[in-house]
Amino acid sequence: MVEAILTAVVVILCLAAVYGLSAARVVKQYERGVVFRFGRLREAERLPGFTTVLPGVDKLRKVNLQIVTMPVPAQEGITRDNVTVRVDAVVYFKVVNAADAIIAVEDYRFAVSQMAQTSLRSIIGKSDLDDLLSNREKLNQGLELMIDSPAIGWGVQIDRVEIKDVSLPETMKRSMARQAEADRERRARVINADAELQASKKLAQAAEAMSEHPAALQLRLLQTVAEVASEKNSTLVLPFPVELLRFLERAQRYPQAPGAQPPGSGEDTAVTQRTGPDTTGATTGAEALESAVPGLSADEVEAAKQGLSALGIPLPGMEALEQPRSSEPGASAGPETDPSAPEQEPPAPEAGPPAEPPAGRDKRPGPGT
Repeated sequence: MVEAILTAVVVILCLAAVYGLSAARVVKQYERGVVFRFGRLREAERLPGFTTVLPGVDKLRKVNLQIVTMPVPAQEGITRDNVTVRVDAVVYFKVVNAADAIIAVEDYRFAVSQMAQTSLRSIIGKSDLDDLLSNREKLNQGLELMIDSPAIGWGVQIDRVEIKDVSLPETMKRSMARQAEADRERRARVINADAELQASKKLAQAAEAMSEHPAALQLRLLQTVAEVASEKNSTLVLPFPVELLRFLERAQRYPQAPGAQPPGSGEDTAVTQRTGPDTTGATTGAEALESAVPGLSADEVEAAKQGLSALGIPLPGMEALEQPRSSEPGASAGPETDPSAPEQEPPAPEAGPPAEPPAGRDKRPGPGT
């Protein structure tokens, strides 16, 4: 009898232990429990920790409240400017109402994924290619609003949406590369032109300063020679004055004939014949330099003198440029003729009666005398 009682007690304790184990539940910190009793939702959610349910009567479903990272598959679409692109994105969302996430929608993860794909296709068709590439923040906000509107009724809150990648066709990539290269080349040319403009202004100011002080050109020449020689080169570059080149070019273009006026002076050209040698002597090299080439300004003459001096050509010894002065006072000059007028031949003698023999000659008598 006692043994039967003890056996019954042990059986009852075992059944109680089994019942207690089957009724015990543990809800984690990032979860919430939703209890259904005979298929009806209990109003109170089970908070994290230890809880119990009635086995066979209650059914507990746990909902994760952590932020879910869901990749959106790449969607191919045509933009507003008729460019075919493939765009993929990432959606970050979390459950804020466990009961709605279980009751309002069958599978909230699948629902959010499908909604994100359709919204991404819609945003591609409404945007331009430039917006997809450079103005992604605005598109992300638009996607977030489009997905979050229906997701509120599912107990889901969209945290953020990010466009992950935009794939372009190869032809479009090459076209964009050419466009970017052309734009960079245009900016480089503009920068170079701006630099040339600034440099030309500075050079013009330097030229004005050197024109006021002609000795500065000689100093600059010596400084350039010193800079070239300081680089330990075996070749020495000697700059040639540009003013001297202009002087020689003008001297070759307009050769000065003795006693002739330079062309282009605005007066009629006349050729004067000298009647005697020049007794006043040759002019100096500086005077010859000033009179050899017409139209030289005082600054050009001074610069040419300095260039000749820098090359070691003494001014008094320029026989090639020496010219005789004007003829002696009192010398008679021939008649002035116009060189442009055609030459006239001497007039032919007029035909007339035969000339009479000179007087004083003996006339022979004719046959009748």
